[in-house]
Amino acid sequence: MAIAERSSGPVDVAAGIDIGGTNTALGFVDRNGCCLEETSIPTGTDRDPSELIRRVHQTITDLLGRNTRRVLVGIGIGAPNANFHKGTVESPPNLPWRGIVNLADHIRRFQDCPVAVTNDANAAAVGEMKFGAARGMRDFIVITLGTGLGSGLVANGELILGHDGFAGEIGHTVVDPNGRECGCGKRGCLETYASANGIRRTVAELLCERRADSALRSIAFRDLTARMISEAAHAGDPIALEAFERAGRALGMKLADAVAHTSPEAIILFGGLAAAGELIFEPAKRHMEANLLPVFRGKVKVLPSGLNGGSTAVLGAAALIWNELAKRG
Repeated sequence: MAIAERSSGPVDVAAGIDIGGTNTALGFVDRNGCCLEETSIPTGTDRDPSELIRRVHQTITDLLGRNTRRVLVGIGIGAPNANFHKGTVESPPNLPWRGIVNLADHIRRFQDCPVAVTNDANAAAVGEMKFGAARGMRDFIVITLGTGLGSGLVANGELILGHDGFAGEIGHTVVDPNGRECGCGKRGCLETYASANGIRRTVAELLCERRADSALRSIAFRDLTARMISEAAHAGDPIALEAFERAGRALGMKLADAVAHTSPEAIILFGGLAAAGELIFEPAKRHMEANLLPVFRGKVKVLPSGLNGGSTAVLGAAALIWNELAKRG
């Protein structure tokens, strides 16, 4: 996808790259947050990561060659288990890369420009700060409600990374110490309840616990999706509605804890499950308020993402570059 650019002179662009388990999305984003071009390539998880970077470089080169007015100012990458401090990806859960892969070094072998690497939730947080719902804010939290649950925390205008680069794992804070097994190896993590996979598990449990009529009873678990659950809830399905209530309760409780840590102006919900709208927003806000310290009540907004005009993951990754360049003046 490409859109026409109004300027007849050179156009500075940042490349935003989002590495997923199946596909890698790539696009060019200008300094105003406009996605000028976007495409995707297979990640090729059966190959060495250097092979993916070679194909990413070739794609960038091809796209730049189609519009020679574009000037590449940097490359931002969102990837699982990415470390911003080191530019590395470390044993990512949905990729068969073992040990530590230095993505920044791989990219610099092909491209002589600034490179920034972080996880997708941190990239989303920077994207919201530069181009989305958090413009003008200095303290906020982004929660990505996808297959799992990621989070990016910003305080005093800076992304919180921690001393090792992995800060901000709200999805792996514990809701129930004796709860569901999580892919991280712990039990009862928030993402096992408030995520696309989490709400599917909740529906399966409710169907066993209750005799209520539900359109979801005719769907095999392997075929069940969060969108199906959302559609059923909008139609008044009691099992689907209760599943969203339980997801919102778990999410709201842990958001209240997060507020106590950073006192954000807003919490932004982002990703596929957030597309359910008030089905997830209403119970999450209600349970957050019920669990907040009194000093925080009524002060924290819960907002949808403000990123639009292209892939939110690509916008967020490119925003890493524009944010770093802005810091350098």
